[in-house]
Amino acid sequence: RLACSALRKFSIFQGLFLKMQTFQMRSSTLAGQRTVAARPVSGPRVSDVVVRASKSQSGRWRGMDADQDMSDDQQDITRGRQMVDSLFQGGFGAGGTHNAIMSSADYVSQGRRSFDNMEDGFYIAPAFLDKITIHVAKNFMDLPKIKVPLILGIWGGKGQGKTFQCALAYKKLGISPIVMSAGELESGNAGEPAKLIRQRYREASDIIKKGRMCSLFINDLDAGAGRMGDATQYTVNNQMVNATLMNIADNPTNVQLPGVYKNEEIPRVPIVCTGNDFSTLYAPLIRDGRMEKYYWNPTREDRIGVCMGIFKEDQVTRQDVERLVDTFPGQSIDFFGALRARVYDDKVRDFVSGLGVENLGKRLINSREGKVQFEKPRMTLDVLMKYGRALVQEQENVKRVQLAEEYLSGAALAGEAGSSLPENEGARGGAAAPRRRLL
Repeated sequence: RLACSALRKFSIFQGLFLKMQTFQMRSSTLAGQRTVAARPVSGPRVSDVVVRASKSQSGRWRGMDADQDMSDDQQDITRGRQMVDSLFQGGFGAGGTHNAIMSSADYVSQGRRSFDNMEDGFYIAPAFLDKITIHVAKNFMDLPKIKVPLILGIWGGKGQGKTFQCALAYKKLGISPIVMSAGELESGNAGEPAKLIRQRYREASDIIKKGRMCSLFINDLDAGAGRMGDATQYTVNNQMVNATLMNIADNPTNVQLPGVYKNEEIPRVPIVCTGNDFSTLYAPLIRDGRMEKYYWNPTREDRIGVCMGIFKEDQVTRQDVERLVDTFPGQSIDFFGALRARVYDDKVRDFVSGLGVENLGKRLINSREGKVQFEKPRMTLDVLMKYGRALVQEQENVKRVQLAEEYLSGAALAGEAGSSLPENEGARGGAAAPRRRLL
């Protein structure tokens, strides 16, 4: 009796299931694949006839096949929205599986730098370009029984254009480097900067593995990892940064993250770093087998070539540029860039006086009138000389007036001979102010 009852219930369930299946098969027609349903018959079997699509036809999901879709699944998972029953898409809103858990910014490298938007026409020193080109080429070559230094250290005076010349050389070579700065070489967490160096190095190695040249570029290495006298605190991170760079220079094809000890060979990545004084770095790091050193001191022709690029929009002749460079021979290259910006002071002053100081914020921030535009000032040799001497005078004031030394040596109070006395004016209208010591 129980068997008969169970068989009866199973037959009723099977009949309802076959009716529903037959109805769905009649009404379903997919692109590229058509299913022909057989009429319901009185019996437990239903013969289904399936007509396969030819190879020339493609289904609606063909674009998502592995051989067609080369995109990232995490970003393109939203393509299935509203195409699959909600039962298989999880919860609604942000909790559904059709929502990407990572934004597009998570896929963009935080250190990769592109110079595609840099204008052409700037001067590249031939010696500078030659040094970087040779270093990069040697690191990508397999020279027999030759140990090529992995690191190229470019050092020299402040404001001599080391970073900008590197950018021009990278653009010339078609390289988008992975860039690090001195501020990333220190952290509140011990070991974090060393880990970041390894991550950036492996990131550049992955780019090389995909068939494109890459390099690791570290700005101002001595400012982040060097010791500037006895008063500079030497932390664990400074020590680990030096040790990590030494280890990478010795084993450039086996760079692992902390805690990973898998022996995996990766492509070699040339490292270029800049600084002002590499004598502050750990001496074993800058030895010749690990770092090739290059002292960048631009010649007169280099300074003239760079200044021609600075003033190329202002129709300044080469003769005037040569006189300008010869008038200020001891100044760095960025002095002439600051000189060009200083010439605009008169135009900006006229704009502010005509607009009014109280209306300046409304005009400069989120204004409907757009950006402020005015005529370029005429940059004649006399105007450039005038502003150049003004900049030099400010430099001399910084060197001449040593207030910190005066304040720290004792109590410097305001009075007849105090530091608050205006220069070139006597305390009682007679004697001149005391002249401060020159360095």
